[in-house]
Amino acid sequence: MSHILVVDDDRRLRDLLQKYLMDNGFRVTVATDADNARQRLRAMEFDLIIMDRMMPGEDGLAFTRSLRKTSTVPILMLTAMGETEARIDGLEGGVDDYLSKPFEPRELVLRIGMILRRAEQAPIGTEREIRLGNYVFDIEREILRGGEGALRLTTTEASLLRVLAENAGRILSREALTRLCAIDGTDRMIDVQVTRLRRKIEPDSKAPRYLQTVRGQGYVLRPD
Repeated sequence: MSHILVVDDDRRLRDLLQKYLMDNGFRVTVATDADNARQRLRAMEFDLIIMDRMMPGEDGLAFTRSLRKTSTVPILMLTAMGETEARIDGLEGGVDDYLSKPFEPRELVLRIGMILRRAEQAPIGTEREIRLGNYVFDIEREILRGGEGALRLTTTEASLLRVLAENAGRILSREALTRLCAIDGTDRMIDVQVTRLRRKIEPDSKAPRYLQTVRGQGYVLRPD
């Protein structure tokens, strides 16, 4: 049973989320703000955090940035701010996924399922693999493995790497990547995801060896 931490200062929404998620088979702990969430994190382990963006005191984005210094626990952010720039800020800050309020509870459960599947370490063994220096990417399972085991990829990062791997050596435009990866947003969203992915697969993310930019055309993956 996956354990989820819900962080939201709105008691009504917090209680509704707790009940709905428990009804759908999750173990749920709640926190009222960032400080309360830190207390919960010190005492328990969680598989996922659902975090409100706008909270009094330390907001959800600031808390995410702080948490990312010590933890890789997946974070799904809830926000009334649906603008692209706000979503980009969240992704750059370490959020795994975004869901704008109001939202359908069923969609929330679906997104949680996708994030949790992405966080699982699938068994090794497939013929469809590519090598990126010290890393091997399993295309079928969307698992990136290094010397110390599997590296955690967000759902979007895994989808992006899979599409690039399936088209290795082929230049893909930002528009094509947006469509193939089902990313909601502007072309800049692709740039943000590419930057995040480079930090994980490149020896030097500022001088990429594998995930290269082709000026005026898009991106290309050149594995070993």
